[in-house]
Amino acid sequence: MGMKKEAKTEESRIVVFQERTIRRTWHNNEWWFSVLDVVGVLTDSANPADYIKKIRGRDSELAKGWGQIVTPLVLETEGGAQRTNCANTEGIFRIIQSIPSPKAEPFKRWLAKVGYERVKEIEDPELASLRARELYEAKGYSQAWIEKRLRSITIRGELTGEWKERGVSEGREYAILTAEIARATFGVTPGEHGKIKGLDQIKASHNLRDHMTDLELIFTMLGEAGTTEITRKKNAQGFTKNRTAAREGGNIAGDARRALEAKTGTPVVSIENFLDPPQKRFSGTAAATFIETQAEALAPTTKDLPKTRRRVQRRVRKAITELGGSMPKDLSTLEKKTKQLGRRRKKPEDGE
Repeated sequence: MGMKKEAKTEESRIVVFQERTIRRTWHNNEWWFSVLDVVGVLTDSANPADYIKKIRGRDSELAKGWGQIVTPLVLETEGGAQRTNCANTEGIFRIIQSIPSPKAEPFKRWLAKVGYERVKEIEDPELASLRARELYEAKGYSQAWIEKRLRSITIRGELTGEWKERGVSEGREYAILTAEIARATFGVTPGEHGKIKGLDQIKASHNLRDHMTDLELIFTMLGEAGTTEITRKKNAQGFTKNRTAAREGGNIAGDARRALEAKTGTPVVSIENFLDPPQKRFSGTAAATFIETQAEALAPTTKDLPKTRRRVQRRVRKAITELGGSMPKDLSTLEKKTKQLGRRRKKPEDGE
């Protein structure tokens, strides 16, 4: 029996050791892990890059073989695909030898287990889905949310599969197309969406979709599923035509979002997140971005925009206060930021 096709999902690129995230990528038929993430987990260092320089300085053999141990590979981040130093299981074991950490032995056992699990997941992709479900359950997500999140992963996989078959390059081009869909769907790019939720204020990387509400996930799925269908129907080939399909698919979801917002009077894009502990502070930039995009979505006409903006601002203030946070004290500064943002709406870039 032939080996089943590997399921390329966002979750397949992330694993957790003692509640800490470690990014990874499948390269040359094995897992390669982010060296920065591994060192950060083992040392609890605020600056893993600086710690790496120190261990290379005191371990001459490691420094001499660094080029053979570590390989720059593309990993997904909130800001899009980025190239970072990675090492396979053997290379990570060698790096661990130079780190005096009580976590070293349990990490070695975990690393061996992760490698074995990946082999099993390739043979049976359903195991990857089960493992993702268990991870979300352990983090306290509701069953209803988990069902939507896992479905969104499947829909995302179908879309990226189409892109790959149609000549779109992984990394930057995937990120640009994703930003096109998101901007058309929500009125903000993934980077702006993350700022609204306060994810830009957190040192550790966070997957935006893991912080979406049910409605945000539903509209994300609609935008990406719509893009997949349009891509197939038009037989879009290459980056440029797929970019057009991405905008059209996102517009379908965007129209549905605006229709819902008009009926409910409530913006779909939310400041809610699943950070633990909850963040108590919201930046002026995040608040301004949120207020302006939602005012644009809810205002019946351009003439109504100032009045709608003030109404949204009052609601945002109330919501943030109820969450235990605080709005920027200087409202004139906030209003200035909001108006500037309205005049300078940026085009989507790679993952921003």
